[in-house]
Amino acid sequence: MEEGGATAKPRRATGRLCSTCNQRKAALKRPKTLEQICRECFYSVFEDEIHNVIMDNNLFKPGERVAVAASGGKDSTVLAYVMSELNRRHNYGLDLFLLSVDEGITGYRDDSLETVKRNEIEYGLPLKVVSYKDLYGWTMDEIVKTIGLKNNCTFCGVFRRQALDRGAALLKADKLVTGHNADDIAETVLLNILRGDIARLSRCTFITTGEDGPIPRCKPFKYTYEKEIVMYAYFKKLDYFSTECIYSPNAYRGFAREFIKDLERMRPRAILDIIRSGENFRTATSTKMPEQGTCERCGYISSQKLCKACLLLEGLNRGLPKLGIGRARGTNGLNKRIEQRNLGSERTGSSIESKQCGTLDF
Repeated sequence: MEEGGATAKPRRATGRLCSTCNQRKAALKRPKTLEQICRECFYSVFEDEIHNVIMDNNLFKPGERVAVAASGGKDSTVLAYVMSELNRRHNYGLDLFLLSVDEGITGYRDDSLETVKRNEIEYGLPLKVVSYKDLYGWTMDEIVKTIGLKNNCTFCGVFRRQALDRGAALLKADKLVTGHNADDIAETVLLNILRGDIARLSRCTFITTGEDGPIPRCKPFKYTYEKEIVMYAYFKKLDYFSTECIYSPNAYRGFAREFIKDLERMRPRAILDIIRSGENFRTATSTKMPEQGTCERCGYISSQKLCKACLLLEGLNRGLPKLGIGRARGTNGLNKRIEQRNLGSERTGSSIESKQCGTLDF
């Protein structure tokens, strides 16, 4: 998760002038380009690069309501700060607000939400918090007690994605922006290759996704390095939460993250090269891709009759937590079994259909 990234103080470059202005003393070496640069020039190039990404990709239109996914971690905190600054400086004309998800992780999410509440006041951005408990009837603490530490990130990732969409829909947002950075996207490219997930591999490098879904998602940090986000937050003295999720150390993504870090140490440009490679992947015309539809139970986008969140929730509510775990290609049979059980219940007059994944309709 984003809160678990690098938090070490940036290495200072001493004794040289800034390679950009040639006036002030260099204060750091940019991880992305290895340039010796002063603080003021670093702020400028960091913000200008993000502004250029926004403009080059036409991410927003004046008058749009934009939800900023805010967890309290470094990425979302810097995102909220920079979006607020650029919106004011370049007159984007956006109506910005913060959107947070309370997964129900005691000693972690409750603390990070306090950081988000301070950001709400400091940046002057309204905050909306949606919770797993309200949407699904479960907290992550309760889920982990039921399933253990294996596959818990699967539940959290699926539920969190829908929770953000439902929160954005509740607030009538036109767009949702997330703090996914270049490191995150490079990791996702590798993970989709390792999993053989052609469908996700073909779209994981898109800067805007979900345009055919309820709320389009944008990633202004697509080409921004995690280390530079840390440096920016450090030098700007931004208030963010840096503790890693207590349930995530064994996450599969962590292995890809370590590999990316090793590559970056040897060749900093490797992160951008992996993203560029992902952008240039082409799927063979003979490859059968899943057809996108909507979940029959909750109305969320899904390539199956029931979306992943409804399948996972079905398992939890029936005391069969592994019911929705596994590759998507096996869910057709699972959908049929659930339909048969529900049909049998209707015939006996006692419906045991579980609560749909969320209480907001699309």
